[in-house]
Amino acid sequence: MKLKRRFVEKPWGETVLPDIFQADSGKKIGEIWFEAPKGISPQLMIKYLFTSEKLSIQVHPDDQQARRMGFPHGKEESWLILHAESWATLGIGLVKEVQPSELREAIISDKMENLLDWKPVSAGDIFHIPAGTVHAIGPGIVLLEVQQNIDLTYRLYDYGRPRELHIEGALNVAALRPYDMNNHSKIPADQSAMLVDSPYFRIFQIIGDDIEPLTGIEATEWQLISLDGNVKVCGTPIEIGECGICASQADIDMSNNRKAIIACTTK
Repeated sequence: MKLKRRFVEKPWGETVLPDIFQADSGKKIGEIWFEAPKGISPQLMIKYLFTSEKLSIQVHPDDQQARRMGFPHGKEESWLILHAESWATLGIGLVKEVQPSELREAIISDKMENLLDWKPVSAGDIFHIPAGTVHAIGPGIVLLEVQQNIDLTYRLYDYGRPRELHIEGALNVAALRPYDMNNHSKIPADQSAMLVDSPYFRIFQIIGDDIEPLTGIEATEWQLISLDGNVKVCGTPIEIGECGICASQADIDMSNNRKAIIACTTK
């Protein structure tokens, strides 16, 4: 089926989106979610993000930590950078390993931004964000996010915005160290490839009908985003900027595809 687009307002969103998206003029749209009908709960969620300001500095728990707090699972995610201004940065991990007391002091004294490791970013970058990674997204970026489907975020710092912080929860789950750059890679130009292979999902770029990277891949859920051309899921066309979902790789028709992103479950 084709998933329904939901436009989500955020204080750091953009008032002008790419032409393929139609949204209410003047609203600050930060995210586009792709949602299933009631009664269907996908394991994964794909989002577009559009940033005009910095997002909050935040962290997500892993499965074990989340279940101790009564949630079904934690949250890992990956970011595929579609566009970035020349000055754009991502905050991922800390500049050094610290103790919880040092992190708390950085938050209280408004020095949290200095503790976060702000990395230059450009179109084609891929960052996998394991649970526990302290992170933030800077302005001037359009990205595609693939995540475990749960709204479970602890906000550490929000630049003075009047939104709730979750400092104690964050301190309980945060990895207080630098980001492992082995979780960074680049999207190959005009080549079908597996982009991310994580414990919870795999992400592929498929060019045309070259589905060789999907050979032998088994999964119970597949989601597809068309970036150029269109794909079909169970016969339903998925146009540019749309997302489809199906239960089997056999339900996917790439005959009219030019470029697509496919995510599937690994559990």
